Amino acid sequence: MDTQSYLPVQPGVGMEENFLSLDDILLSHERLPVRTECTFPRLGFLEKSSDTQDIPEGLKMELPLWLSKGLYERKRRVLSVELPKVYREGWRTVFNADPKVVDLHKMGPYYYGLGSQMLHFDSPENPDIAQTLLQTFIGRFRRTMDSSQNAYNEDTSVLVERLDCLEKALFRSGQIGLHSFQSWEKGQASQLTASSLVLNYRKRKINEIQP
Repeated sequence: MDTQSYLPVQPGVGMEENFLSLDDILLSHERLPVRTECTFPRLGFLEKSSDTQDIPEGLKMELPLWLSKGLYERKRRVLSVELPKVYREGWRTVFNADPKVVDLHKMGPYYYGLGSQMLHFDSPENPDIAQTLLQTFIGRFRRTMDSSQNAYNEDTSVLVERLDCLEKALFRSGQIGLHSFQSWEKGQASQLTASSLVLNYRKRKINEIQP
């Protein structure tokens, strides 16, 4: 029996998170540009460029996503979160023009995941961000899957180096499907066996028939 020391856990979908997923853990440490809206007493050590004991109001700094979400409140303005440049209007125009030419790995590499998490923060640009994320995914999906289905027993590093982590997972799924189909076509696939539910049902029926 094949064993694995770690069974991969799939990341959350959209704005949801799965805290057992390594991808989501890494995503939560992506740093966001923020601006403090009040004074943070005795937390000056969080800002390396500051030698004061407190974090003053109006200071621009970077905080990890998990901390930014924890401190952000709609009613009580503790901090405001600025959009990373890749989600701003200039880059959205590029994505809307031709998303296939963009190197998403260099942009993130959690372009879709971080973009979805940015919707937690109030911004008038949220509808445009969501629309760009959707259209970018749709525009790149077919090319990603076509590449995964036409790369059999060859080096795929060039094909995946420009992909976001979500797209890399889709590419791997396509590769698994391709190799499974090739094995079946060559008669190398494992033999189909009846499910344990079917076997147990048959045993129960036989026991009912026997006197």
